[in-house]
Amino acid sequence: MNREIRKKENQKRGGDRGQWSSKTEYLLVVAGNVVGLGNVWRFPYLCYKNGGGAFLVPYCLFAVVVGIPLFLLETAMGQYTQEGFITSWRKLCPLAQGIGYGYFMMKVFDFSYVLVQVWALFYLVCSFQSELPWANCGNTWNTENCVGLEPYNSTNLTVSLNNTSSAATEFWERRALGMSAGIEELGSVRWELALCLLVSWVCCYFSIWKGVRSSGKVAYFTATFPYVMLLILLIRGLTLPGAWDGVAYYLYPEVEKLANLEVWIEAGSQIFFSYSLTIGTLNVLGSYCEYNNNCYKDCFWLCLLNSGTSFIAGFVVFSVLGFMAQKQGVSVDSVAESGPGLAFIAYPQATAMMPVPQLWTVCFFLMLILLTVDTHFVTVESVITSVSDLFPRLFHAAGRHEIFVLVICTSFFFLHLTLVTEGGIYVFQLIDYYGCTRACQDFMAVCQCVAMAWIFGGDRFSNIIKDMTGQMPCAFFKVCWKYIIPLLSLISFVLYLVDYQHLKINDSYVYPDWANALGWTMTLSSVLMVPLWAAGQMFVTPGTFVQVRNITRRR
Repeated sequence: MNREIRKKENQKRGGDRGQWSSKTEYLLVVAGNVVGLGNVWRFPYLCYKNGGGAFLVPYCLFAVVVGIPLFLLETAMGQYTQEGFITSWRKLCPLAQGIGYGYFMMKVFDFSYVLVQVWALFYLVCSFQSELPWANCGNTWNTENCVGLEPYNSTNLTVSLNNTSSAATEFWERRALGMSAGIEELGSVRWELALCLLVSWVCCYFSIWKGVRSSGKVAYFTATFPYVMLLILLIRGLTLPGAWDGVAYYLYPEVEKLANLEVWIEAGSQIFFSYSLTIGTLNVLGSYCEYNNNCYKDCFWLCLLNSGTSFIAGFVVFSVLGFMAQKQGVSVDSVAESGPGLAFIAYPQATAMMPVPQLWTVCFFLMLILLTVDTHFVTVESVITSVSDLFPRLFHAAGRHEIFVLVICTSFFFLHLTLVTEGGIYVFQLIDYYGCTRACQDFMAVCQCVAMAWIFGGDRFSNIIKDMTGQMPCAFFKVCWKYIIPLLSLISFVLYLVDYQHLKINDSYVYPDWANALGWTMTLSSVLMVPLWAAGQMFVTPGTFVQVRNITRRR
């Protein structure tokens, strides 16, 4: 009877705040969120660097023992409570509500990834020129040390690597970013990037201004079209000369690297990053599902889609890098990069060497933009949902949601103008390195599993999933929640602290001490939320720890 009452309450709660119009919209939005930059510019490079095909062993292992169990845990929490990532903890484990506030801080820092969308939009506009501006050295921003895309052999390439910079690198650093000497010199706002930033936030607003009613409709295009672009680029890449040399570098197994602990850490980190774990997003997206949605089955298909996309993206990236290496007469490892270096230097330089380069460049940056659009608007929506659920009387009234979204988008547009200054790249790297780092996610994973598997109860939560989906989760999931995930996450957290190094860019620019102190402040702003909230609850609630825990478990 209690479950029937709870089910009716949750269904009424879902009706008050809205629900997905269809199961398809939910799946598209989640797929669009989890399939993002990590699949295109992070996984292929990690796979190549950490043993090629051998890297798939730890990657698949962590997907099974960490990725899928946490994906199910977070999605089911949202679906059961019909609440955002803050207030869901109030219903399940009030002592752990600090986890939700920690997610909030991580999400706010995560907003800065809109900058990747800004860069991609700028490159997309530049791609329509008759000659790609990063293909030659005859531009006002180029230096006398610039090397264009003219054919050259490996001998003078070695000289160029030592003494000069490529046209693509100079376009990125001197034209697109206008990089200053360091974070101490922010300089002026780059007006073209500021305009792209405005466009990005306007698109974000109109994607989520009506909540899931609008974001679900947007996902029909933004979640599917990148796959069209990915398929086009895959076919084109595999037909290029030298493509299979690149694929061989990507997949050639180096089994001996599995003895390196760093390889296993990278695999686990990639699972957290690409599956969007321990940052509250899955919780929010699941909260808009119907109570009886089969989230148990969904998690398997969505995780498989994410990992499969990562694997295919490797062929897209390394086929083109193999072509580029053959064209330049060098090995693939000399042109392989990760992150912004891949998306805005290596890949554009490679497409500039192809026939009709504008076509392939436009395809690539359209794909990149749509991948970031999905992730960005879901990130913002998850914050807005969680704050709205925290103050339902204020924000759930008619018309309030649209105004709140407008205030958030406008405020962060002005805050992010610092990211499009001449020193903005240094600010972005600082936020990326400290704001939502591996240490934050590992710590949150430990706390989340302890709260749900030990305080709330793993058996109890499994019964809830059975009540919602009609399927009892495998006992293996409870073992992962109670033992495997906390242990692995704790080990990774300790190793992060032991191996910590100050932030550098290209091993040449070292951030000043005050910037690293600011970075640690960002990290601690999320991590400390958990113990501070728990301590506060213990202080204001009468009774011993066991009594407080028992009160929590009875709720």
